[in-house]
Amino acid sequence: MRVQKPLGWYPKRGEVYLVQMDKPRPAVVVSVDSVNKFALDVCVVPLTTAQHREFSMRVPVAAGEGGLQYDGWAKCDQVTTLEKTYFHYPPLGALPPRTFGRIQEQVKVALGLL
Repeated sequence: MRVQKPLGWYPKRGEVYLVQMDKPRPAVVVSVDSVNKFALDVCVVPLTTAQHREFSMRVPVAAGEGGLQYDGWAKCDQVTTLEKTYFHYPPLGALPPRTFGRIQEQVKVALGLL
């Protein structure tokens, strides 16, 4: 059962949410809070439990980090935007700064910003 989002809610950078994509899956918010607060769409990096060794832009995320039940990988090569309506509330958790920092760096690589 989904919980109603409180008035004024918005997803925060570094938080992990279950989001509705091809199927419900966890994703980490990567856009900045000043945008997230007012925009209808939020930038996220989807997470997966399937590791593909040929993709160097996948960052490992350990079970327990961000509220995840299983070890997984952030798919930094697949940054996407989602409407806030696709976010299940409440967040699963927030990633530790070290893990989120690695995701930020790989997103920059994937987008050619480094």
